[in-house]
Amino acid sequence: MTKKEKGRIVVERLKSLYPDSCSLEAKKDYELLFATRLSAQCTDARVNTVTKVLFKKYPTLDSLAEADENDIAEIIKPCGLFRTKARDIKLGAVKLVEVFGGRVPDTMEELLTIPGVGRKTANLILSDIYGHPAIVADTHCMRIAGKLGLTGGGRDPLKVETELSKLIEPAEQASLCHRFVHFGRDICTARSPQCGECPLSDICSDYQQKIKK
Repeated sequence: MTKKEKGRIVVERLKSLYPDSCSLEAKKDYELLFATRLSAQCTDARVNTVTKVLFKKYPTLDSLAEADENDIAEIIKPCGLFRTKARDIKLGAVKLVEVFGGRVPDTMEELLTIPGVGRKTANLILSDIYGHPAIVADTHCMRIAGKLGLTGGGRDPLKVETELSKLIEPAEQASLCHRFVHFGRDICTARSPQCGECPLSDICSDYQQKIKK
C-alpha cells in the first residue's frame, strides 16, 4: 500500500467516525481567529462556552479592540493561559482594525503578523474562511500522521505540511487535520492510545510494528 492509498483510507475512516470536522463555533471571520487562539491547550467545548460570553459582551471587532485587556482575561480565564491569550486578542483586534480595515487577511504572510497567530491558526483560517487547501499541523496532526506512517514522524510543522499536502486531496486537507484532533483526544491519545479500539490499527505503522515484536 502506498502512502497516498493509506491517506485516502485514513480520510474516509475518520470522516465516518467524525462527520463534523471543526467544532469551534464562530459567526464571523475574526471570531474564528480568536476562538482558535483560545483553543490552545483547551477543549473546543470550553472555548465555545467562553466565546459565547466574550462575543456577547463585545459584539464587534471595534468593541474588542477598545476592550479592557483585564476584562477580556477575566472572561476567558477558564481557557487557561488567559493573560497571554487576552493580550493577543486585544492586540489582534487592534491590528485587524487599524491595519487590515476590520477584515481577517487571506494570506499566510499577513496572518502571521497578527499577535498570537502561528502557522496552525493561519492555515485553519485560510482553509475554513477562504477555502484554500491547508494542513493544520498541530501536535495531534504531527504525532498521529507520524504513527500512521503518513509522514516521517518529525515535529517540524512546515515539513509535515509539505509531506501531507502531497498525500491528501486538497479538499480534504484541513478537515482531516480537524479530525486528527478529535481522534487524538478520543482514541489515539499521547499517553495511552486505545489501539484495540482503533479503526486505523490495521494500517497504523506504529501499531503493526508493536504487534510484530
